[in-house]
Amino acid sequence: MLKRAAAVVAVPVLAVLVGAVPAQAQTVATGSLSFGGDQGDYISGGRAYAYSTEAKDQLTVNASEDRNHIAVSVSAFNSDWWTLDLAAPSGTGLAAGTYDGATRYPFQGANAPGLDLSGNGRGCNTLTGTFTVQNVVFGPRGYVQTLDATFEQHCEGDTAAARGEVHIANPPAPPELAIGLKVATDGTASTLNGNAYLHGTVECTAAAKVTLSGSATQVKRNVIIRGTYSAQVPCTPGTPAPWTATVVPSGTTPFQKGKAEVVTQATALDPNYNTNVSVDDTSVVTLVQG
Repeated sequence: MLKRAAAVVAVPVLAVLVGAVPAQAQTVATGSLSFGGDQGDYISGGRAYAYSTEAKDQLTVNASEDRNHIAVSVSAFNSDWWTLDLAAPSGTGLAAGTYDGATRYPFQGANAPGLDLSGNGRGCNTLTGTFTVQNVVFGPRGYVQTLDATFEQHCEGDTAAARGEVHIANPPAPPELAIGLKVATDGTASTLNGNAYLHGTVECTAAAKVTLSGSATQVKRNVIIRGTYSAQVPCTPGTPAPWTATVVPSGTTPFQKGKAEVVTQATALDPNYNTNVSVDDTSVVTLVQG
């Protein structure tokens, strides 16, 4: 039973990924799922089935972000529907090799691989089986670029089996969104309303709406002056996007000429992976009266 981890994919250093959500199903560009079974096999009924994108069947694939599990679903041109689940033992990622002793996904034991072929109203209550992954290539956030695997499944301890194979070929994964944040070291303390005015720029590797939030803190004559701020700015790759923010003091003491500590977080939604990307900055800003 194979327990080899999948290859590591680099994460952009400009940003920290936060708020991860389960990977969304992606449409398969080129792929096929085919299987057949022995007489007496409940899932196949002893028949052969074959589906492919070439035959105008829709295939989707969904992988967990830890690369432990892949689900391939078919919505066929003839209205058939099937799902194949393949999972490595808990704590490991799917990789090339043979996985013996598989039981029904997602109810397999922690040290057992998971397998389940079901659809068209048919499924196993319990099952045993094996599957072999010839090739699998992942991208970021559960993206599946390549999958080639074969499987054998026995329902309810029967000797009759369903056997099949799955092949998926998708384009290389799009890069994850990265954002850069710059907070200017100069700002303004208004003598009219006591607010502080900040500015800077953000950069991004894909078009995104960037939300900035943070706080400014200043100490004058042992009095702490603090306020929070937020702003939004559209960002286009290749061009630094300027931003401005107004900080309203939370108390009665206004912001004044001098240094202030400014903490800023910039966040944007990755359009490819539906995941928030965030980068933080702490800067000392010199406020001038204005």
